[in-house]
Amino acid sequence: MRTFYGIAIVLFLLFTPALQAQNAEKAKALLDQVTSRVKSYDNISIDFKYSMSNPRKNLNQESKGTVVQKGNLYVLDFMGTTRIFDGKKIYNIVPEDEEISISKYDDQKSDDLTPAKMLTFYNSGYKYAWDILQNIKGRKIQYVKLTPVNVKDQTKEVLIGIDVQTKHIFNFIRTEKDGTKIIITINSFKTNQPLSKNHFTFTESKYPNYYINRLD
Repeated sequence: MRTFYGIAIVLFLLFTPALQAQNAEKAKALLDQVTSRVKSYDNISIDFKYSMSNPRKNLNQESKGTVVQKGNLYVLDFMGTTRIFDGKKIYNIVPEDEEISISKYDDQKSDDLTPAKMLTFYNSGYKYAWDILQNIKGRKIQYVKLTPVNVKDQTKEVLIGIDVQTKHIFNFIRTEKDGTKIIITINSFKTNQPLSKNHFTFTESKYPNYYINRLD
């Protein structure tokens, strides 16, 4: 009997890494399908819900937002601010303060998570694992778990829920090492909408009474 259990343990130790590798490959393949699908659209319009919580810090906030994206260009409305990126500069418009800040775009800024990056950030810097499959209001959502390769990363893990049928992202669940949890749920995902040629253009004349802060 001991011999049997010994063989079983050896087989488990031998096959577990192989199974994990297969699951990682399957997870990465699904994410690649999502990326390919996103890149195939001329433009994307998204309505989303954002929540951030941390019981230890008595933190609990929710907000809604919208984003229209065409390639790297985007218009993001979130938390009372409109952000426009026209391919060269970023315009942050705050109606409550009647203030606009204008800055050059720097792709090297690690903290600048643009809508385009939000849909493709997972393509590098993470280890992948196949996670649970959930049925959410009749939609099959397959989760992929991402663990940062860099041990100094403040993110503990990220779960990406993917609609199995459409290959669109349903939600992100990011857990930080300090216990903070950020959830972004995509409520509406529209593609190839009719947009005006000036949709991603900042027009200064529309804001005659605003203070404009040109940062560079």
